[in-house]
Amino acid sequence: MIEQTVEIPTAGGAAPTFIAHPEREGPHPLVIVFMDAPGVREELRDMVRRLAAVGYYVMLPNLYYRTGEAEPANLTALPANQAREQLFDLVGTLSMAQVMEDAEALLDFADRDPAASPGRAGCIGYCMSGQYAVNFAARHRERIGAAASIYGVKLVTDQDDSPHLMLGKATAEFYFGCAEHDSWSPLEMVEALEQAAKTYAPNTTEVELYPGAHHGFAFPERPVYDKVAAERHWERLFALFRRRLQSPATVAATTAV
Repeated sequence: MIEQTVEIPTAGGAAPTFIAHPEREGPHPLVIVFMDAPGVREELRDMVRRLAAVGYYVMLPNLYYRTGEAEPANLTALPANQAREQLFDLVGTLSMAQVMEDAEALLDFADRDPAASPGRAGCIGYCMSGQYAVNFAARHRERIGAAASIYGVKLVTDQDDSPHLMLGKATAEFYFGCAEHDSWSPLEMVEALEQAAKTYAPNTTEVELYPGAHHGFAFPERPVYDKVAAERHWERLFALFRRRLQSPATVAATTAV
């Protein structure tokens, strides 16, 4: 495995980005992982490594770089209320336009790296970033072949850039993994998202509810970690990217092994 952290120039400065990909048999399809609210940390880097290990060039940008916050892990030392307030302040510094610009800078960087394939790419967003994965797929319909939102928030809003409206503007296959118990993404939103999927992209969108799971179920270091649900989400991601990002020859070779 090859991994590195690179300062990628963006319109807003330079985004520290963790990159991991296999050492051999490249180039590999690009997958961008958009962080959840707590930000880049070893837990997320381990998830990037797991995805990279099965044949992808994976990029994890620190979206908070404009604030000068390297990693908000130090918030864990604060009282819970204070840490939560500061975390929400960080989330509030982000905008859809900024994140789309950052993701385009990552795409440009990957296109100049021979280790990354110039073909179809994918993206994943957890929590606050599910909306970013969906919108980036619509923004780059010619390139993004697969996008996943895992317990994403704000997926159905009254804004023009609401993710549910983007489904019909993309050529990607979408996967939404939703927790049954999620105050940030209540069942009413999930139902509205399902209806939007039927309306805008019935053949290329799956909305799956994870029974008994709570918001954050995929992260091993969270109290709500659910191993069964987390492994299911990995199974769904691997299958999605295998279908949409890998060439038939690559899939055949992987299956043969």
